[in-house]
Amino acid sequence: MRHGNKINHLGRKTAHRNSMLANMASSLIEHKRINTTLAKAKALKLFVEPLVTKSKEDTTHNRRIAFSKLRNKYAVTELFKEVAVKVGDRPGGYTRIIKLGNRLGDNAEMAMIEFVDYNTTYNVAKTAKKKTTRRGRKKATAEETPATAEVKPEATAEATE
Repeated sequence: MRHGNKINHLGRKTAHRNSMLANMASSLIEHKRINTTLAKAKALKLFVEPLVTKSKEDTTHNRRIAFSKLRNKYAVTELFKEVAVKVGDRPGGYTRIIKLGNRLGDNAEMAMIEFVDYNTTYNVAKTAKKKTTRRGRKKATAEETPATAEVKPEATAEATE
């Protein structure tokens, strides 16, 4: 029975699992999205989200905590400078997992994990306002009517030749 065992061990020893999650988190912070298996993506989400919460408050102590987990000073700098600024007003849920289907070689479930605020496809509704619809049609002015009348005879003359 697995009472109280909440960590997915991913078939690895503790040191290997921690190193793998640190490397995956560094790649996620650097590239903003990565493709991996679904189990690793779920484990990575639990690993990264507390670090992003820590990065909202830029203190030396929080930087040291993030560095002890990530072990990559470039990823820590990116996390505190860019990612924290982008997600500063969000109360949580910084990452999104999208299932991609099964891998051809071993049929493993694949997923893409990404930062929510960096995806421009899903965030279009917030940036661009929807155009309002008009209730009536625009009336044709006197200037537009002769222009269209002149174009039509030329087009029909070319078509008959």
